[in-house]
Amino acid sequence: MTTPWRALNDVSIGSLPAQLGVYEIADHDQTIVKIGFAGGNEPFGIRTALERELESGGVFFRHEFTHGYLTRWQELLMVYRADHGILPFDNRQDAGSLGRLSPGAA
Repeated sequence: MTTPWRALNDVSIGSLPAQLGVYEIADHDQTIVKIGFAGGNEPFGIRTALERELESGGVFFRHEFTHGYLTRWQELLMVYRADHGILPFDNRQDAGSLGRLSPGAA
């Protein structure tokens, strides 16, 4: 995900449309601590999901709107794991459901 980081607060969340998508949550150092998605069970899409993340202590976020949120979420997790060797702290329980990317493999 390459969109710029935004402060995770009521104003920035309130400015978003109620759409489905994926997001990354970061700490004060802009280190990713969670990669999440807002699916069909979220009454107001990504706004509802980010409001929950705000309550959990996230500091920054970035997002992408997509109807293919589950596929994109898994892709982001696999890319993160390929780059860092582990998943973000709050995604460690998701490891069993992922495939493995092999960037650069022939």
